[in-house]
Amino acid sequence: MKPIKIITFIAFLASVSSIICGLTLDIDYSQKLIGFGVIGLFLVVFPLFSYYRWKGKDVKDYMLTKENLDKMRENQKR
Repeated sequence: MKPIKIITFIAFLASVSSIICGLTLDIDYSQKLIGFGVIGLFLVVFPLFSYYRWKGKDVKDYMLTKENLDKMRENQKR
């Protein structure tokens, strides 16, 4: 497996386990555990996952340009 995939998976597990621990444990800082878990998901895991999935792809293929609209119209006519 690729290192970025492993790092993303470990960060995901850490964030989810932090959220679960915050919800199940009755301690003074359980709200902070939940908050750090959510922040970890949105500021660490999601950008790493997005980078891993979009690496090497051309963004122009996913934009609505005149050429892509024409291709879609041609495909609908078939």
